[in-house]
Amino acid sequence: MNPLNKIIFLSAFLASGFLLILLSCALFNNYKPLWVILIFLLAPLPNIFADTVESNRDSFLTFNDHENGSSTPLQEFCKYITGFLIVSGIALPITFYHTRLIELGSMIMSMIGGLIVYSDIVLFIWFFSHEEEENDDFNF
Repeated sequence: MNPLNKIIFLSAFLASGFLLILLSCALFNNYKPLWVILIFLLAPLPNIFADTVESNRDSFLTFNDHENGSSTPLQEFCKYITGFLIVSGIALPITFYHTRLIELGSMIMSMIGGLIVYSDIVLFIWFFSHEEEENDDFNF
């Protein structure tokens, strides 16, 4: 797939997620579900941080064999924080609805919109994370 097509698809997907969240606020005249945007935008950051730290770590003098698919304690902790943020992003509108701060339609729209925003970020990372080799033309 062409990278430009990927970006167009992902931007339309992201816009639909933001639209759902903003409509959940504007249609019901209550702007508390905007917190969902912040939570779902912060959710992938711990995993990105852990992958960056672990890819830059020199494993020459260490005896840990993390190249075989096992993850480090830092990666496990960051996965835990990401999971906590995703569950919080889903639970926050439910809590707002339970305490009667927002209505049912607003809750549903903000949860679906937040999940769309998070899945768009994950798809963006997945689409553009493959590393191309420098000398791919010469088959080194």
